[in-house]
Amino acid sequence: MRFLMKVNMPVEAGNAAAKAGKLGPTIQAILADLKPEAAYFMDDNGQRTGIIILDMQDASQIPAIAEPWFLAFNASVELHPVMVPADLAKAAPAIEQAVKKFAR
Repeated sequence: MRFLMKVNMPVEAGNAAAKAGKLGPTIQAILADLKPEAAYFMDDNGQRTGIIILDMQDASQIPAIAEPWFLAFNASVELHPVMVPADLAKAAPAIEQAVKKFAR
C-alpha cells in the first residue's frame, strides 16, 4: 500500500546535523534504505520537512521506516495511506454504496 510519510526535523537537530556535515549524507542514507517512489523537501512550520512517498506491505515495517528519522534527527513522523487515481477509481463502488446507505 502506498503511504505518504511526513518527516519534520526540529530546527536544533537539523542545524546540528548541518553544522556537522551530516544532514545531507544522513538523509541520503535513509532514503537509500527506504527506496521511496518519490521524496520532496520543504519547510513546514519553520522546520526542515520531508514528504516521502513509499510502499509499505505490512504495519510491522513502520519501525524500520520511522526509527532512522527519530534517531538521526529527533524528527516527528506521520504516515498516511494515499491513493493514486487508479486506486480511487477502484474504490468508486464502495463510495457509491456509502452514498446510498448514509447520504441524506
